[in-house]
Amino acid sequence: MRAWLHALVLLSVVLVFGTSFALLSTVIGITSPWLALLLMFYFLGIAKIAEPLYALRMPGALYQLRSWEQKGDILRRLRVPGFGRMLRHTPLRYLNAGVYLAQQRGDVVKLRRQVESSEAAHFWAAALFTPFIAVVALSERWGFLACFFFAQVLVNIYPILHLRYIRWRLDRTTRRVADREEKAW
Repeated sequence: MRAWLHALVLLSVVLVFGTSFALLSTVIGITSPWLALLLMFYFLGIAKIAEPLYALRMPGALYQLRSWEQKGDILRRLRVPGFGRMLRHTPLRYLNAGVYLAQQRGDVVKLRRQVESSEAAHFWAAALFTPFIAVVALSERWGFLACFFFAQVLVNIYPILHLRYIRWRLDRTTRRVADREEKAW
Protein backbone atom coordinates (compact mmCIF):
# COMPACT_ATOMS: atom_id res chain seq x y z
CA MET A 1 0.00 0.00 0.00
CA ARG A 2 1.28 3.46 -0.74
CA ALA A 3 2.49 5.73 2.05
CA TRP A 4 -0.21 8.36 1.49
CA LEU A 5 -2.90 5.69 1.78
CA HIS A 6 -1.37 4.39 5.02
CA ALA A 7 -1.28 7.96 6.32
CA LEU A 8 -4.94 8.45 5.38
CA VAL A 9 -5.95 5.23 7.15
CA LEU A 10 -3.92 6.25 10.22
CA LEU A 11 -5.51 9.69 10.31
CA SER A 12 -8.97 8.14 9.98
CA VAL A 13 -8.33 5.72 12.84
CA VAL A 14 -7.00 8.51 15.07
CA LEU A 15 -10.10 10.61 14.31
CA VAL A 16 -12.47 7.71 15.03
CA PHE A 17 -10.64 6.83 18.26
CA GLY A 18 -10.53 10.48 19.32
CA THR A 19 -14.23 10.97 18.64
CA SER A 20 -15.24 7.78 20.43
CA PHE A 21 -13.02 8.73 23.39
CA ALA A 22 -14.64 12.18 23.60
CA LEU A 23 -18.15 10.74 23.37
CA LEU A 24 -17.46 8.02 25.91
CA SER A 25 -15.86 10.49 28.33
CA THR A 26 -19.07 12.55 28.33
CA VAL A 27 -21.08 9.44 29.18
CA ILE A 28 -18.90 7.88 31.91
CA GLY A 29 -16.97 10.99 32.95
CA ILE A 30 -13.47 12.09 32.05
CA THR A 31 -12.12 10.94 35.42
CA SER A 32 -13.25 7.34 34.91
CA PRO A 33 -10.35 4.90 35.25
CA TRP A 34 -11.83 2.85 32.41
CA LEU A 35 -10.79 5.57 30.00
CA ALA A 36 -7.15 4.87 30.88
CA LEU A 37 -7.64 1.23 29.90
CA LEU A 38 -9.31 2.35 26.69
CA LEU A 39 -6.36 4.65 25.94
CA MET A 40 -3.97 1.73 26.29
CA PHE A 41 -5.95 -0.24 23.71
CA TYR A 42 -6.17 2.82 21.46
CA PHE A 43 -2.41 3.26 21.67
CA LEU A 44 -1.82 -0.36 20.63
CA GLY A 45 -4.27 -0.01 17.75
CA ILE A 46 -2.75 3.22 16.51
CA ALA A 47 0.79 1.79 16.81
CA LYS A 48 -0.30 -1.21 14.70
CA ILE A 49 -1.92 0.94 12.03
CA ALA A 50 1.11 3.28 11.97
CA GLU A 51 3.61 0.41 11.67
CA PRO A 52 4.08 0.64 7.88
CA LEU A 53 4.91 4.34 8.26
CA TYR A 54 6.75 4.31 11.57
CA ALA A 55 7.75 1.30 13.62
CA LEU A 56 8.23 1.88 17.33
CA ARG A 57 11.54 0.83 18.86
CA MET A 58 12.54 -0.47 22.26
CA PRO A 59 14.86 1.74 24.33
CA GLY A 60 18.46 0.77 23.62
CA ALA A 61 19.16 -0.42 27.16
CA LEU A 62 16.21 -2.85 27.04
CA TYR A 63 16.65 -4.14 23.50
CA GLN A 64 19.32 -6.77 24.14
CA LEU A 65 18.06 -10.15 25.27
CA ARG A 66 19.20 -11.02 28.77
CA SER A 67 20.85 -14.35 29.58
CA TRP A 68 17.82 -15.48 31.62
CA GLU A 69 15.64 -14.88 28.55
CA GLN A 70 17.97 -16.92 26.37
CA LYS A 71 18.12 -19.85 28.78
CA GLY A 72 14.34 -19.88 28.85
CA ASP A 73 13.94 -21.54 32.28
CA ILE A 74 12.08 -18.61 33.80
CA LEU A 75 10.00 -18.11 30.68
CA ARG A 76 8.99 -21.77 30.73
CA ARG A 77 8.07 -21.54 34.43
CA LEU A 78 5.96 -18.48 33.66
CA ARG A 79 4.31 -20.48 30.85
CA VAL A 80 5.28 -17.93 28.18
CA PRO A 81 5.57 -20.59 25.42
CA GLY A 82 2.11 -21.83 26.47
CA PHE A 83 0.82 -18.27 26.21
CA GLY A 84 2.18 -18.19 22.65
CA ARG A 85 0.46 -21.47 21.80
CA MET A 86 -2.78 -20.11 23.22
CA LEU A 87 -2.46 -17.03 21.00
CA ARG A 88 -1.70 -19.13 17.93
CA HIS A 89 -4.76 -21.33 18.34
CA THR A 90 -7.39 -18.67 19.03
CA PRO A 91 -8.80 -15.74 17.07
CA LEU A 92 -6.38 -13.52 19.06
CA ARG A 93 -3.71 -14.44 16.50
CA TYR A 94 -5.39 -12.08 14.02
CA LEU A 95 -4.68 -9.06 16.21
CA ASN A 96 -1.03 -9.34 15.12
CA ALA A 97 -0.85 -11.93 12.36
CA GLY A 98 2.38 -10.41 11.06
CA VAL A 99 4.47 -12.05 13.79
CA TYR A 100 3.92 -15.51 12.36
CA LEU A 101 6.41 -16.90 9.86
CA ALA A 102 3.70 -18.26 7.58
CA GLN A 103 2.33 -14.74 7.15
CA GLN A 104 5.76 -13.46 6.09
CA ARG A 105 6.23 -16.29 3.57
CA GLY A 106 9.61 -17.23 5.01
CA ASP A 107 10.98 -13.65 5.12
CA VAL A 108 12.84 -13.83 8.44
CA VAL A 109 14.10 -10.23 8.26
CA LYS A 110 10.58 -8.86 7.80
CA LEU A 111 9.32 -11.15 10.55
CA ARG A 112 12.01 -9.94 12.94
CA ARG A 113 11.14 -6.28 12.24
CA GLN A 114 7.48 -7.08 12.88
CA VAL A 115 8.30 -8.85 16.16
CA GLU A 116 10.55 -5.98 17.32
CA SER A 117 7.92 -3.38 16.47
CA SER A 118 5.19 -5.33 18.28
CA GLU A 119 7.43 -5.77 21.30
CA ALA A 120 8.12 -2.03 21.37
CA ALA A 121 4.41 -1.19 21.02
CA HIS A 122 3.56 -3.34 24.02
CA PHE A 123 6.48 -1.89 25.98
CA TRP A 124 5.38 1.69 25.35
CA ALA A 125 1.75 0.81 26.07
CA ALA A 126 2.87 -0.70 29.39
CA ALA A 127 5.02 2.34 30.16
CA LEU A 128 2.13 4.71 29.43
CA PHE A 129 -0.39 2.63 31.38
CA THR A 130 1.74 2.19 34.52
CA PRO A 131 1.12 5.73 35.89
CA PHE A 132 -2.62 5.09 35.68
CA ILE A 133 -2.13 1.91 37.71
CA ALA A 134 -0.17 3.94 40.28
CA VAL A 135 -2.93 6.57 40.49
CA VAL A 136 -5.55 3.87 41.04
CA ALA A 137 -3.35 2.28 43.75
CA LEU A 138 -2.82 5.64 45.48
CA SER A 139 -6.56 6.27 45.46
CA GLU A 140 -7.04 2.84 47.07
CA ARG A 141 -9.49 1.62 44.45
CA TRP A 142 -8.57 -2.03 44.84
CA GLY A 143 -11.06 -3.45 42.35
CA PHE A 144 -9.75 -1.18 39.60
CA LEU A 145 -6.20 -1.93 40.66
CA ALA A 146 -6.77 -5.67 40.30
CA CYS A 147 -8.39 -5.21 36.87
CA PHE A 148 -5.65 -2.86 35.66
CA PHE A 149 -2.87 -5.07 36.94
CA PHE A 150 -4.45 -8.11 35.29
CA ALA A 151 -4.87 -6.18 32.03
CA GLN A 152 -1.26 -4.97 32.17
CA VAL A 153 0.04 -8.51 32.62
CA LEU A 154 -2.18 -10.08 29.95
CA VAL A 155 -2.11 -7.31 27.36
CA ASN A 156 1.46 -6.05 27.71
CA ILE A 157 3.81 -8.04 29.95
CA TYR A 158 3.13 -11.53 28.60
CA PRO A 159 3.13 -10.36 24.97
CA ILE A 160 6.49 -8.62 25.56
CA LEU A 161 7.95 -11.77 27.10
CA HIS A 162 6.55 -13.89 24.30
CA LEU A 163 7.84 -11.58 21.56
CA ARG A 164 11.30 -11.56 23.15
CA TYR A 165 11.13 -15.35 23.26
CA ILE A 166 10.24 -15.36 19.54
CA ARG A 167 13.17 -13.01 18.86
CA TRP A 168 15.52 -15.37 20.70
CA ARG A 169 14.21 -18.33 18.69
CA LEU A 170 14.64 -16.38 15.43
CA ASP A 171 18.23 -15.51 16.37
CA ARG A 172 18.98 -19.12 17.26
CA THR A 173 17.47 -20.42 14.01
CA THR A 174 19.28 -17.81 11.92
CA ARG A 175 22.61 -18.78 13.55
CA ARG A 176 21.97 -22.50 12.91
CA VAL A 177 21.17 -21.88 9.24
CA ALA A 178 24.27 -19.69 8.84
CA ASP A 179 26.43 -22.35 10.51
CA ARG A 180 25.00 -25.07 8.26
CA GLU A 181 25.62 -22.97 5.13
CA GLU A 182 29.16 -22.21 6.28
CA LYS A 183 29.89 -25.89 6.83
CA ALA A 184 28.44 -26.72 3.41
CA TRP A 185 31.07 -24.54 1.74
